[in-house]
Amino acid sequence: MSKKMVFSFKEGDGKNKHLLGGKGANLCEMTQIGLNVPPGFVISTEACLEYLDSDSDDLPAGVMDEVHEQMKQVEDATGKGFGDAENPLLVSVRSGSAMSMPGMMDTILNLGLNAKTLQGEITQTGDERFGYDSYRRFIQLFGKVALDIPDELFDEEFNKVKESAHVTEDIGLSADNLKDISERFLAVVEQATGRPFPEDPYEQLEIAVKAV
Repeated sequence: MSKKMVFSFKEGDGKNKHLLGGKGANLCEMTQIGLNVPPGFVISTEACLEYLDSDSDDLPAGVMDEVHEQMKQVEDATGKGFGDAENPLLVSVRSGSAMSMPGMMDTILNLGLNAKTLQGEITQTGDERFGYDSYRRFIQLFGKVALDIPDELFDEEFNKVKESAHVTEDIGLSADNLKDISERFLAVVEQATGRPFPEDPYEQLEIAVKAV
């Protein structure tokens, strides 16, 4: 029987920081004592070390299968679908370690956004500006953390739009401005990597897991 590598917050040992990292273990413990923690799961430090010690770009065998199973549980718990165009589930991917390292850990927010799920998010919130602001933030954060694209490339395009819109504060940018920025950021990613920004949420998730 293969070793389990992915643990839901409901089943992980909250005392085992060496296996789940400090953040992961704490989330498991808080969930199990009844605190209001969004559903989620932790990939073990053993899986992480196996990946880092290997010469392969592939995650250890079985990890993404377990991740898919856990994502189904999160979908069931939230009533949302990962990649669903009408009721999209967006997730955060965070790194962790056995010891506390403030400011050293990476985080990617709003993972799961793409051209289709963005429209679902806008419809649900009724706020087009918020939707495009979330999208452009996700593209930049994913580009920086997961694809090693320098912030400066995104900042340059962001500032061009601010200048053309004659605004000095980010809050002054309209939904159309933020849509323009999002499209520019997608172009930055494609130019920097030679590939379009990944639209498939599970591809986004696997890339993010490898990166953080």
